Amino acid sequence: MEKKYMSQIKKQILQARGLEPADYVLKNCMVIDVFCGTIIHADIAICGNTIAGVGKYDGLNELECNGSYVCPGFMEGHIHIESSMLSPRHFCETVLHHGTTTVVCDPHEIANVAGIQGIKYILKDSELSKCALFVMAPSCVPATGLENSGASLSAADLEEVFAMERVIGLAEMMNFPGVLGNEKEVVQKIALARKRKVMVDGHAPGLTGADLQAYIGTGIMSDHECTTVAEAREKLSSGMYLFIREGSTAKNLEDLIDVLTTRNSHRCLLVTDDCHPEELLHKGHIDKILRKAIRLGLDPITAIQMVTVNVANCFGLLSRGAVAPGKIADLVLFNDLHDIRPTKVFCRGEEVKPGQVLPIESETKYKKSYPMVFDSMAVDLESLSFSIRAESEILRVMLVEKDQLITKVIEHAALVEEGCAVSDIKRDILKIAVVERHNSTGNIGKAFVQGIGLREGAIASTVSHDSHNIIVIGCNDSDMTKAVQVLVEQGGGLVFVCNSKIEGRLVLNIAGLMSTADVTEIANQFSHLLTRVNRFGIKTADPFMLMSFLALPVIPHLKITDLGLVNVDHFCLCSLWAEKKGEEKCGDISEIL
Repeated sequence: MEKKYMSQIKKQILQARGLEPADYVLKNCMVIDVFCGTIIHADIAICGNTIAGVGKYDGLNELECNGSYVCPGFMEGHIHIESSMLSPRHFCETVLHHGTTTVVCDPHEIANVAGIQGIKYILKDSELSKCALFVMAPSCVPATGLENSGASLSAADLEEVFAMERVIGLAEMMNFPGVLGNEKEVVQKIALARKRKVMVDGHAPGLTGADLQAYIGTGIMSDHECTTVAEAREKLSSGMYLFIREGSTAKNLEDLIDVLTTRNSHRCLLVTDDCHPEELLHKGHIDKILRKAIRLGLDPITAIQMVTVNVANCFGLLSRGAVAPGKIADLVLFNDLHDIRPTKVFCRGEEVKPGQVLPIESETKYKKSYPMVFDSMAVDLESLSFSIRAESEILRVMLVEKDQLITKVIEHAALVEEGCAVSDIKRDILKIAVVERHNSTGNIGKAFVQGIGLREGAIASTVSHDSHNIIVIGCNDSDMTKAVQVLVEQGGGLVFVCNSKIEGRLVLNIAGLMSTADVTEIANQFSHLLTRVNRFGIKTADPFMLMSFLALPVIPHLKITDLGLVNVDHFCLCSLWAEKKGEEKCGDISEIL
């Protein structure tokens, strides 16, 4: 192995000095220098999969670029690829054509369903693409003790995960109350990452003051949950990397663009967090965010730095992120600095061509290797009931707002029929439930949500962050029941049922989160599903993505799990009914921990 590297180094030196022609040369490029923030007119010499030099070169093979801009391959700093509903290899292949050559992902979605086996599947399947995929070890599986998931990862389990190739850090520490309360298991996970001297990602919406200082002081180095300029500035000035999120549901770029200055932009990244298939297919990936950032007034080179060299520095991927000697030859060519649209993409020195995904192992062998991934539905249909007995007059209701994951808590008079609280379509107060799907416990959390807009039927999904039980919203109990039954029968996915008829569906046969189909097929099926459901009064473009986050009990203020309503501010379960005399309030964080 040493001889192989020595041979490559010797060859690279000769080509960099011009003593031998380079393997490949991109001629007459306008090179984006991400180190100095300038543009250089030069050739780019490539030796194998590495940039040999930037200057004047001749090569055995040459591409005349005619003054095209060339920048480093884009780097995604934070995403859950499960949100794309694509298998890892299909996701990687899709984003590669949009200029993304490196992805840092947090596989805590599939880990909540299938544990370590799910992480191994992500790493194995991604090998079938040239796009480089790195993994952050999931820190919160499950996210809290206020729900049931399919798996649990302890600090001891993470020792095994960290030993895997391409695992480069500890993923977002969502359990910030556990950090602040010195919870033993949480502290052990952070200590494990610090011992290995790897990146620790954060997740602390709204955290400020002394609590924020304590959280950062443990070694947590980033946050992607900022929604205001003040919050972002406090976290930046306290030493965090700021990940500005612009995904399919949460869009923070416009609100945070004013945070960026020439003095702090090197500590900022542009990330997606979650990205749905139809956007990937029709609008793009990181390139789409770059175009929007530039339209909002961000300097184009600064924007490029935020998806290349800044990402490389943040995660210690120092062989990537720049057009410079010794860096991996991941390159993006484009013609307009103010409207970045890749015309050619090079990955590890080779031009990306359509259909370059390597052949997968036989489906039977693949499923045998990862049984928990491909057989993930265990629901007690016999005990399925969405009836809610009226215990009071006033309901606690989740209020959803457009393009935000934060929900508000409001109170409404319940609509009661035959002693049971039911959906109130006129006031857009619909029944919502979470059905445990991993261990046939029969658990069902039931509540109400306002702001969805559905006028008929029910929508349901096995994508519900982060434990990914079945979440369902409906106008009546019978359609809700039918929707859950359909999901169990098809092995997971999304469905819209109206008057007991299936109006649209999407099968997700990988852990109930992803599909083995390609991006075109998935995007078309998903688009058809959205078209059907949006005819029935839906108030958001993607109700399934929005619904999936209503089960995430780490984002304020009110959420729902299979155990019931969660008061996220106090990190505890709470009653569906407004406080009655003698009812105990939720305890504070110290009491809960």
